[in-house]
Amino acid sequence: MEEKKKIALFIDCDNARAVAIYGIVEELSNYGETCIRRAYGNWKGNNPWEEMLHPFAIQPVQQFAYTKGKNATDLALAIDAMEILFSENVDVFAIVSSDSDFTPLAMKLRAKGKQVLGFGESKTPQPFIDSCNSFVYVDQFRKPTENKGATSDVERWDRNKLRGHAQIMNAIRKAIDETADDDEWALASQVTQRINNQISLSPRNFGYSKWASLIRATEYFEEGKNSKGLQAFRNKRK
Repeated sequence: MEEKKKIALFIDCDNARAVAIYGIVEELSNYGETCIRRAYGNWKGNNPWEEMLHPFAIQPVQQFAYTKGKNATDLALAIDAMEILFSENVDVFAIVSSDSDFTPLAMKLRAKGKQVLGFGESKTPQPFIDSCNSFVYVDQFRKPTENKGATSDVERWDRNKLRGHAQIMNAIRKAIDETADDDEWALASQVTQRINNQISLSPRNFGYSKWASLIRATEYFEEGKNSKGLQAFRNKRK
């Protein structure tokens, strides 16, 4: 049985919606066990994250604005993340923020061989998105209701909308080209890995749990079996 990865979750409460925690925890459960959970902010006022602490076993970390114009929250989060990098056996670092100031931190963690998952709103600056292994938009994350139990459902993009996303389509084409066999079939698992190496956006941002499902939804690439009978894709023949 594959050993579960250990995850450290760091939340920038100054730049994250509290209700998003439902979808974030749900998403992280797909990767492993979130053994460290910390939320950074000023807990001396009316902080909307306060009611999420106990239900999700999150440790609050108090930060005061010691100097006007300086973000003490960002600095404290980064220092703690680096301390855990060298002192704890953690495989995955999850950073919740829409602030590009965490770009250097994400790059450093990846340079040390750690997987970095980013969570933020669609307005998040591109440098922070690109610095993560995978980045998930939380705009549509919500609290579960009786009618809708899932917390991170995102409206699925249709064929035309997907085809209009140049970055995604180019990444798929390139991934298939680079992993195709002599018959031009590319193993689905290898295509997924190559896409993840090219871009940081998660397929969940477009309403799909896996890249294979998204590729199929474009109705642009051929799907079949390679010579070993495994799921594969290939670019349309000219």
